[in-house]
Amino acid sequence: MPDIIESNPEILGGKPIIKGTRIPVALIYELIGLNYSISEILKEYPHLNRDVIVTILNIGKDANENLANVDIDAIISKEV
Repeated sequence: MPDIIESNPEILGGKPIIKGTRIPVALIYELIGLNYSISEILKEYPHLNRDVIVTILNIGKDANENLANVDIDAIISKEV
């Protein structure tokens, strides 16, 4: 994970968060899904900055593109 994301079992049960905060990365994706703009997110979380949000969005975009055609259920069933 990039330097802006961390996971600590003692913070939010180990969910990936924005480093130095208790803001889950998934929250940023959720807000974007609810049509929040970057400016609106920054108003809600002024201690973040635009570069952090854009980086997180790019990470999500890359992950989505890499997994778009993957049958995750098939992969999981191979491991059982």
